[in-house]
Amino acid sequence: MRRALQGLAIVGTMVLTSPAEAREAPRLAAIFADHAVLQRDRPISVWGTGAAGARLTVDLGGQTVRTTAGADGRWRALLPARGAGGPFTLKVVDADGAGDEAGDVLVGDVWLCSGQSNMELQVSRTLNGPSVIGSANDPALRLLTVAKDFDPAPQAEFRNPVSWAPAGPEAVGNFSATCYYFGHDLRRDHEVPMGLINASWGGSNIETWMSGEALERAGEGRRLSILSRLASDPVAAQADWGGQWQAWWGGQASDTPWSPADAGPWTAVPAMAPWERWGVPELAVYNGMVWFRLDIDLTAAQAGEARTLSLGNVDEADQTWINGVAVGASGSGDRLYQLPRGLLKAGSNTIVVNAYDTWEVGGLYGPAEKRALILANGESVPLDPAGWRYRAATNVGIAPPRAPWSSTSGLTTIGNAMIAPLHDYGLKGALWYQGESNTGEGLRYRDLLAGLMADWRARFGAEDLPFLIVQLANFGQPPTAPGPSGWAELRESQRRAVAADDHAGLAVAIDLGDRWDIHPAQKQELGRRLARAARHVVYGDPAPPSGPTPTSVERIGDEIVIAFADVTGELRTLSGAQIVGLELCVTGDDCRYAAATASGRTVRIPAQAGEQIGEVRFCWADSPVCNLYDAAGLPAGPFRERVGFRSPPGSD
Repeated sequence: MRRALQGLAIVGTMVLTSPAEAREAPRLAAIFADHAVLQRDRPISVWGTGAAGARLTVDLGGQTVRTTAGADGRWRALLPARGAGGPFTLKVVDADGAGDEAGDVLVGDVWLCSGQSNMELQVSRTLNGPSVIGSANDPALRLLTVAKDFDPAPQAEFRNPVSWAPAGPEAVGNFSATCYYFGHDLRRDHEVPMGLINASWGGSNIETWMSGEALERAGEGRRLSILSRLASDPVAAQADWGGQWQAWWGGQASDTPWSPADAGPWTAVPAMAPWERWGVPELAVYNGMVWFRLDIDLTAAQAGEARTLSLGNVDEADQTWINGVAVGASGSGDRLYQLPRGLLKAGSNTIVVNAYDTWEVGGLYGPAEKRALILANGESVPLDPAGWRYRAATNVGIAPPRAPWSSTSGLTTIGNAMIAPLHDYGLKGALWYQGESNTGEGLRYRDLLAGLMADWRARFGAEDLPFLIVQLANFGQPPTAPGPSGWAELRESQRRAVAADDHAGLAVAIDLGDRWDIHPAQKQELGRRLARAARHVVYGDPAPPSGPTPTSVERIGDEIVIAFADVTGELRTLSGAQIVGLELCVTGDDCRYAAATASGRTVRIPAQAGEQIGEVRFCWADSPVCNLYDAAGLPAGPFRERVGFRSPPGSD
């Protein structure tokens, strides 16, 4: 058990507190807890807090180093590299013997697993989960989950408790399934201790996990500048962001519903409940935007004393105005917006909320007492539930921009609270399963993913830190004709970002999804594919890291010939001789399905004489049907490749 160490002096039968107790005893950061795993074969970075200027000794299994706490009380030490082993005790003590320690610490390989809900999905929700949980028993596989948290600024420490636990039934059930199955499979032939850190959040976009520096390079300077103002001047930051939001709206529609002068049409809200439950047919299964408006009369005293607007819950994102002035925007939690002085006036005032929802129920609902104007003396003016009116923004079919401080759709917010506190904790590699929330910007995602990998390598002080990327699984109805696909665009960006990186591997999941459920339960096979990629990229296994990948696409006479690498044995098709899902494209989405056959490691597609084929696409849809595999049972993943030209033999 982790325990604090106190310097004590014994006089006769009395135990006296030493001078060390009068000041802050040194502490290990929360990540260095009982049952922790530290990365082998590299210097071990350890940090924590203590008294300013305190001289400290850090010890791991008899290896010691000395360090001094800074003026802010923070300290850091670098222990020598050591091979796999343990258990050890990790200790920090000051000159008087007061300090902190963590027991049962192992040295092995540490993996960081991150992303959105498909990384977050627990073992208990996967196929055969109860059996897997009941049989879990690996004391050398250790698990840690970082609690969800976000902040506009980087945090030095976790604000929620974290703890390590050996992989047993109690720990495994609620742990990330993808992460656990990956580690469990690796342990079959890599017997070193392993630590798995799960830091994931459903619905998060990639930008929330990146640092400000990385996003600056990605062209997010304007929104970052607004984000930086939030701490010092939240009223100005909200107003600035509101201006950007209004400019966006102006590009989609000609009305200004946030204006008090907007006369309608407005309809009485049937109930302060999700709009799907109003009994309004067009909103019964509606995902999109709905405007809410309340006109409220205030006395001169109330108007002068009002300091905060409380809306309670808005599902899932809001942009809010009072008297035509933007006062707040958020994407989670109860809305509490600080109001600028002089905004409210005696008489009629107008509150307008744009609520945007993408999943399940949406709207402005929850306990009525949470919707109020809060006065300086703590009293409140209720926002009459009978006075709200609405209109649906069915004319706008694209997502609005999100405030940069939003939890799952802002900039830097989750990384600041869930990744930054890890500092340079030693890692063997990182797993990344994310992208569903960025399918509207598939082309840009390649640069964002490359930026994330570079950013985290800098964070953790390892320029060659391996990344294992899960390519998005299939979801939705299979296509009946070629067409555009945001999911396919994003998969292509994932594929190309990995191909351009010498220290990255791709796990293809195009056959592991569920057309009805965005959270497929088949995570065991995904874990095995990630472990296979790790064996190749990280541990030097010569076996191909994934399934077949195209290396060249050439037109030779009246055939398109695709050569593949990373093939185990030969290519094969399932459920028939023809390959399903190949498309020949003239330009853009001007494509047709094409019949093709596989032989060895090559695919040949007949092309019509004179047909100008510019690209070949494979499995290009949100939820394509794909049947091209190799002898290892691994699928060829989706791709889009331009067609080169080569004269057929003897044509000269």
